[in-house]
Amino acid sequence: MHHGSFTSHQLRALCLDFNGAGETFPFNPETSVFKVGGKMFALSALDADPLQVSLKCDPDLAVRLRAEYPAITGGWHLNKRHWNTVLLDGSLPDRLVKEMVEDSYDLVVSALPRKQQLLLDWPGLRGG
Repeated sequence: MHHGSFTSHQLRALCLDFNGAGETFPFNPETSVFKVGGKMFALSALDADPLQVSLKCDPDLAVRLRAEYPAITGGWHLNKRHWNTVLLDGSLPDRLVKEMVEDSYDLVVSALPRKQQLLLDWPGLRGG
């Protein structure tokens, strides 16, 4: 199994690759907040070392991921029931990190009005 380590550039590109995703800095110039439909799905201080990202997560899955991976903890300064903070130290498979970012995006988009989901051409509307 390949274990990678994401760079801040790769993380930003991954977050911005989703339809309608944007990067804002509501807290300070160092903290990137990635949003879709005005709602946050990822939060990261991209120049931090080590790099980490906070992601929205299904509460049951969040608990399972934290139990399985030491690099995944309850969301720092966020609702720990719905958010995980993921340490991108190379200990997690790249595929898992990508899935967690996509799941976070999908959770946020799934709560948006259907009209917005259609505008985003969200795959969740097609059942895929």
